[in-house]
Amino acid sequence: MIDEAYIKKILGRIPEIETELSDPATATKQKLYQKLVREHAMLSKLGKLASDYFGTVSGIRDNRELIDSDDIDPELKEMAEAELEELEEVLPQVEKKLKMGLLPPDPNDNCNAIIEIRAGTGGDEASLFAGDLFRMYSRYAEEHNLKIVLLDVSSNEIGGYKEVVFQVEGENAYGILKYEGGGQRVQRVPTTESQGRVHTSAATVAVFPDAGEEEAFEIDPADVRVDLYRASGPGGQCVNTTDSAVRLTHLPTGIVVQCQNEKSQHKNKAKAMSVLKSRILDKMRQDEQEKMGDVRRNMIGSGDRSERVRTYNFPQNRLTDHRINLTLYSLDRVMEGDLDQLLTALREHDTELRLKAELDSMAG
Repeated sequence: MIDEAYIKKILGRIPEIETELSDPATATKQKLYQKLVREHAMLSKLGKLASDYFGTVSGIRDNRELIDSDDIDPELKEMAEAELEELEEVLPQVEKKLKMGLLPPDPNDNCNAIIEIRAGTGGDEASLFAGDLFRMYSRYAEEHNLKIVLLDVSSNEIGGYKEVVFQVEGENAYGILKYEGGGQRVQRVPTTESQGRVHTSAATVAVFPDAGEEEAFEIDPADVRVDLYRASGPGGQCVNTTDSAVRLTHLPTGIVVQCQNEKSQHKNKAKAMSVLKSRILDKMRQDEQEKMGDVRRNMIGSGDRSERVRTYNFPQNRLTDHRINLTLYSLDRVMEGDLDQLLTALREHDTELRLKAELDSMAG
């Protein structure tokens, strides 16, 4: 049973927001104004969900009292029993919707996503797998109106990637892809294997929100070492014959980012700074989550990124996500970007974990 007083306390914020929004001074502060509008919309939606839930609870209580009364008319009793049955059937649905409405939204969900894929153990086969993962995410993006912007790539002679860094632009990009971070393992027969033996290789994937220009966070230029070098790999003659590539090292944290995909050194530096800012903020968030205890660390996408999260078994056409014990025998389609079933399952599981944590905090 959800505490009605707890909900009313939360919804008590609505008139406060409306007062702030009616203040002419608020309209001159666009970031604050937009934040308040989003909060008002969220709480208004929560109010509707609460009305549905408590109305259902009240209806169940009233019908039970009516059925239990001694002098009830048989026809009225029959109607009350039918309505009670309908209300009891719908109660779990409205209760779950209200609980989900209580979850604070992740402010980063609407950000673009930055994804880094690095080949792990397995030599050339690992670099080929890293390339396959990049292709998989690119295909998914194409099918969902998301744009891939390549930021940095380190390829090898056989067509694989030692490392590839790219941005995914579009509505809710980070919210959709944030669960992809972690160690990913592949089991298959490499093209160079003459005996037909299955090899195991790995790649790591990191996903973090693009800080963009709106995040109120600045990097001290004195804390950043800038190195210029000649780009390598794809990019054309102009890119590969000038010192247009930029490498940035954030001295306090040791975080290193680089960008070489643009012909212009200034454009590469601007993109690299955006990624560096995002990486630093992501590290700050990760450190904060570490302080929040085991419950928060157990949420999908917030744990140790070196942890093995998924196995791709090509001989059996099998994909297994170890975090949610989900196995799909459709690896061929997954590698072509058909990630919807997987991403939905991860999101729903994470929502359940967050609901449990939220309700535990309410009970406490």
